[in-house]
Amino acid sequence: MARPQSNRIIHEPPLFSEFKPVEIRGQDLEQVLLTLDEFESFRLADQLGLSHAEAAEEMEISRSTFSRLIEKARKKIADFIIQGRLLTIEGGNIHFRSNIIRCRNCGHMFKSGFADSITKCPSCHSNNLLNMASGFGHGRCCNIINRNR
Repeated sequence: MARPQSNRIIHEPPLFSEFKPVEIRGQDLEQVLLTLDEFESFRLADQLGLSHAEAAEEMEISRSTFSRLIEKARKKIADFIIQGRLLTIEGGNIHFRSNIIRCRNCGHMFKSGFADSITKCPSCHSNNLLNMASGFGHGRCCNIINRNR
């Protein structure tokens, strides 16, 4: 029996969770599913330029696990670009370190900890806020995990 997969640590939720070629309806495209931990491995290695060892430490996983994640992520992203597919980011055994809140009225985005109780936009003072982590089913659990560190 395989060992259960441990939760991977993700810095913050992605700002966007779907990407597609222009002028083609998403429902007409084959979907490529990029898990949140694959997304994070891609961000750490290819956007921030961290080594596999540094990125693995950031995600609290082994270097070999990180190497497998980044290999899968790169293949999926290449498939999305070359084959013109719908790329969707979701799922995976993860917890976020921090959160992003977006105001639905003015579009202002700001970072937040999970323990923070934010009810109004600091820019326009609207209470019409979108919790980006909750869109991925996280928030309360990530607060508990971060508190125990």
